[in-house]
Amino acid sequence: MAQNNSTTKIKIAGASGYLGKVIANKLQEEGYDVSGIRRDLLYGPAENLAGELKKSDVLINLAGAPVLQRWNTKNKKIIYESRVQTTKNLARACQLLFPEERPSKVIAASAIGIYAPGKRHTEASVNFDNGFLGEVVKSWENAWNRLPGEMQLTVFRIAVVLGKRSATIKKLLLPFKLGIGGKTGSGKQPFPFVHETDVAHAFLWATSKNNIGGVFNLVAPQQITNLDFTQALGKKLKRPTAFSTPEFALKLLFGKAAEILTQSPAVLPQKLTEAGFEFNYSTINKALSEIFG
Repeated sequence: MAQNNSTTKIKIAGASGYLGKVIANKLQEEGYDVSGIRRDLLYGPAENLAGELKKSDVLINLAGAPVLQRWNTKNKKIIYESRVQTTKNLARACQLLFPEERPSKVIAASAIGIYAPGKRHTEASVNFDNGFLGEVVKSWENAWNRLPGEMQLTVFRIAVVLGKRSATIKKLLLPFKLGIGGKTGSGKQPFPFVHETDVAHAFLWATSKNNIGGVFNLVAPQQITNLDFTQALGKKLKRPTAFSTPEFALKLLFGKAAEILTQSPAVLPQKLTEAGFEFNYSTINKALSEIFG
């Protein structure tokens, strides 16, 4: 266990979600005092939320509804407000506190969905997606503009997360085990990924470091396509990958949201690697070997 971490109080928005549990467990293993923020506080008056944040040292924001669902009017509102409105509320709550009462650091989840699909991006890229998801992510990040200037803000643009309990792996296991697994759409689209352990380590890294604020792409260094991922998964599970899910079928199922599966950006973790962060699972084979043994 790390020394003296028990005096560092961390508040997590979205602690009950998949990534929230992964990150909270890692921080607790390192001895940090970790607690979640209730959902009603995230959507309630900023004054009440400020009371929850008072005297905490680090604020981690992971709140956000799943994006892979039909983008009808109701779901779009949920996707947007669960990210943008809650973030605005967190920033406003920090404003209401005296400087000595505020968390010194904010570590926030974002998404690689901000980037235009089919292009290669580092953190310096401003070639952003102009669709629904891209606009949501831009608004999500911009909501932190209200944060008091002396607070260190680190934003992680997170790729597709792989792990034993990740939604991606859970959804793919059954068709692959039945022998009907295969590529999605053309299979040529990039498949930016990151292992859950590396996500947890990145949030731990940002918690323990000073003066590393800014935007970081949280994605494994290896550049692969959906077909590469499909073949690697089939090989690990010893199952065929001859089938494919055509784009029209995905559109019937998810509507416009199907573009999440059929169009992706290629993303590089340039700033993370330059800052000395080391990935435990830098390749798809390493990531899948940890998940499936």
